[in-house]
Amino acid sequence: MIRALKHFRQDETGATSIEYGLIAAIISLVIIGGSGSIRSALWDLFNSILSNMASAA
Repeated sequence: MIRALKHFRQDETGATSIEYGLIAAIISLVIIGGSGSIRSALWDLFNSILSNMASAA
């Protein structure tokens, strides 16, 4: 039993794929969370440009 536990502790197969999965999940959460604020900022920027162009014409 102790030998099996030592082997389990030292076994690292699949650890890299799990780490890549966690990294991908974190990146996707950041993208999803930031998309609303980015969309709002772009909307404000384009509205500002549009109003400046309309007042210049």
